[in-house]
Amino acid sequence: MKVSQFDYDLPPEFIAQAPASPRDSSRLLHLDRATGNIAHFRFNDIVRLLNPEDVLVMNNTRVIPARLAARKAATGGKVEILLLRRLTATRWKALIRGRNIRESQRFELDKGSISCKTIRGLQRGQHVIEFDRAIDDRLHGLGDIPLPPYIQRTLDESERYQTVYSAVDGSAAAPTAGLHFTPELMANLRNFGVKLAYCTLHIGLDTFQPVAVDEVSDHVIHSEFASLDAEAAGIINGAIESGRRVIAVGTTSARTLESAAQSRNQDDSIGQDHHSCDSGKSLVAPISGDTDLFIVPGFNWRVVDAMITNFHLPRSTLLMMLSAFAGREVILKAYEIAKEEAYRFYSFGDAMFVT
Repeated sequence: MKVSQFDYDLPPEFIAQAPASPRDSSRLLHLDRATGNIAHFRFNDIVRLLNPEDVLVMNNTRVIPARLAARKAATGGKVEILLLRRLTATRWKALIRGRNIRESQRFELDKGSISCKTIRGLQRGQHVIEFDRAIDDRLHGLGDIPLPPYIQRTLDESERYQTVYSAVDGSAAAPTAGLHFTPELMANLRNFGVKLAYCTLHIGLDTFQPVAVDEVSDHVIHSEFASLDAEAAGIINGAIESGRRVIAVGTTSARTLESAAQSRNQDDSIGQDHHSCDSGKSLVAPISGDTDLFIVPGFNWRVVDAMITNFHLPRSTLLMMLSAFAGREVILKAYEIAKEEAYRFYSFGDAMFVT
């Protein structure tokens, strides 16, 4: 399967540079994947498209102030460090933007009160770095919230790049499908009978990078930390067993759910068969750890019945996942209609509800 099959043209004016205000006033394209039918709404109309007892699964990760200004200790040259993932109390996976970055190179932050050094180089400008002390409790004074590279405008309020239900620090990017929700909309959904369940998936930089190889099978998917606790698994399994819909809010929630289903199947593989339901769907297990699940066309979906998502970059793993869910031609046709209707794309853009 060629990566070029997931390409499409998007003129720059379609890329949203600021979030909708209020959040739930963004537009919503409803795609019925069985028929290909498309209808247009505002996001706060979504309650009209849901059923009582549907379960929305939301990623409650919170973006950390991961963009740090630093200087080379030896020369004073400026560099930018983008923290991608904490590995230990003092070690991080990071992207370093600057010239001539080498192993064992030392950098200073906050006028020299904190320093770090490169431990080893990774691919695509990434490194493992080690700080001279734990910095978790100082990040809010040291760093800024990183925005995707295609957003050129400064964000007046950093909370607009957080979901209103964000709770667990650790992400380098926001789960953008969740940016459309407001506390009032969530209250309306609960009052209507929709159930909310939360997972955590800390998003890495690769989310925003187009796939660089020619063949999809040659791409090495990035791993991300994913967590689903027993309470959320119980809510989701209750919906599956009763024939209710499980709706992933975003591709990150979808990846977590399908990873949790795979984990359940692995746990139950020793002669047991209580992990599947009459519907053919799989129950999920609580998980906490890395997932490198790469979802492409041909994937056997076990949990997710519907998905709320934004419009994704060409040649991206997220567009591949959405194509696996609804069909590549169906999705690309929907994207063309979205352009004709002047929808806004990417992180601060409008949303799709794929059923």
